[in-house]
Parts: sequence; structure tokens; C-alpha cells
Amino acid sequence: MKNIISIGWNNLLKRHKESVLLFDSIAAASEIALMLNGQWDGCNGVIVAFSDEVAVKTAAKLLKATWCYQGASKAVLGRVTADEILRRYAIGERNFVNANLRCAVLTSVKLSKINLSYASLSWANLSQANLSKADLTAADLTQANLSGADLSKAYLIRANLSEADLQQASLQGANLSSANLSEVNLTGADLTGANLSLADLRGANFHLCNLSQANLTDAKLIESDLAFAQQYPNKY
Repeated sequence: MKNIISIGWNNLLKRHKESVLLFDSIAAASEIALMLNGQWDGCNGVIVAFSDEVAVKTAAKLLKATWCYQGASKAVLGRVTADEILRRYAIGERNFVNANLRCAVLTSVKLSKINLSYASLSWANLSQANLSKADLTAADLTQANLSGADLSKAYLIRANLSEADLQQASLQGANLSSANLSEVNLTGADLTGANLSLADLRGANFHLCNLSQANLTDAKLIESDLAFAQQYPNKY
């Protein structure tokens, strides 16, 4: 099916030289970007060289997503309140994929093993939160406050943590492969055994950070910054 959509995308009538498409789901935008050979913006937008509405509508229908052109209108992500997250978590729900929690205040909460993959958590306050073993794959945590948070063994693959505050956070055994950690504050953070392969660590603050046994294979970083770490990785 993906091959059929791709062929249609390339061969059918092309109305625009470049378009930005907005979807009502971050997960849908990510999948449709792959289907249509577009560029996913990390949220609910897809940049495409040409816009073939037949191909877009077909892909959106497959994923039961709605969409629009940027500028024509805005595809809004459904917002979930912090209280609703806590209430639903308390009764056993763990799946909150694609949740919109921008600027949410979730300090000192216990949300171990929660699934917040593709969630929007930019500017959220998660300081001292227990997010151990949480699934935050591709989540947007731009400028989030995660100081003192427990993210041990959490999945943060492709997550955007740019300019986030991770002071004193525990990231032992966390998977941060291909994550964006540019300009992040890791002062006093514990990244023992963390997977940072292919991660962007340029401009990160490693002051007194524990990087022992961390995997930094092909990570983007300024090696001189590691001089401020308390413990170095064995190999990178």
C-alpha cells in the first residue's frame, strides 16, 4: 500500500512546488511523512516538495487522520489536562500516545511505565517526576523542566530535549539514541549506561555529569565539553 501511495505521490498532478501539511496527530504526521517521502517536523507538520491531494487523502484515510494546508487553517492537537492524565493513570491506563501536554505542570508525579510517545511536552514542568521506564519515543520536550526527574531505563529515542533542564536527573540505562539534546543542561545528571548513540549533544552542559559506560557512538558533540563531566564514558 505504501508503494502505491508513493507512486501516486510522484506521478499524479502536482499542484504546489512545496507545501506544509498539518495533521491532527503527531503519530499520523510521522507515518505519512514516510509514506509520501516528506519531511516530518517532529510535531504534526509534514513538508513536501509537491502536494498531491489524492495521495495525501489516501494516506490520511488509512490512518484515520484529518489534515489541512498550513495557512488555510490549523490542525489542532487535542489537549489533555494534567489532572486527566493523573486520573486515568490512577485507574490503570498507561497509553497516552500523542497527548498534548504543552506547559503542563506535573511536578513530583509518579508516572512510571507511562506511554507518552509522540507527546507534546514542550515547556512542561516535570521536575522530580518518576518517569522510569516511560516510553517517550519522539516526544517533544523542548525547554521542559526535568530537573531531578527519574528517567531511568526510559525510552527517549528521537525525542527532542533541546534546551531542556535535566539537572540532577537520573537517566541510568535510558535509551536516547538519535535524540536532540542540544543546549540541554545535564549538570549533575546520572547517565550511567545510557545509550546516546547518534544523539545531538552540541552545546550540552556536562558539569559533574556521570557518563560512565554511556554509549556515545556517532554522537554529535564538542569533545572539550566532556572535560567538565564527573565520569567519562569508557569509549566514544
